[in-house]
Amino acid sequence: MKLITKQLEKRFSKIGNQSESKDPILIAKFFAPSGSATWYASEYDMETKIAFGYVTGLGHNEWGYFSITELESIKFPPFGLPIERDQWFDEKRFSELNLE
Repeated sequence: MKLITKQLEKRFSKIGNQSESKDPILIAKFFAPSGSATWYASEYDMETKIAFGYVTGLGHNEWGYFSITELESIKFPPFGLPIERDQWFDEKRFSELNLE
């Protein structure tokens, strides 16, 4: 599955830099189907294929940068499943996430 579609690229471009926002819009969600790791992207650089967003389920939750190219190459054990994009994720503000 391609994690970043042309439609998502357009949306990230329209939203732009959210570094000054106290409550950024989360535009896309990626997840490990055989685990608890989840990546919520609020920004994306099309040239470098680097996203910025909120990451959960990897021991601690934090804001940071992650490579879409790297996510597309990961295969999680035990079945070798790839990272997927949540096709039914609706954009939301960070404050609207239910992280419990």
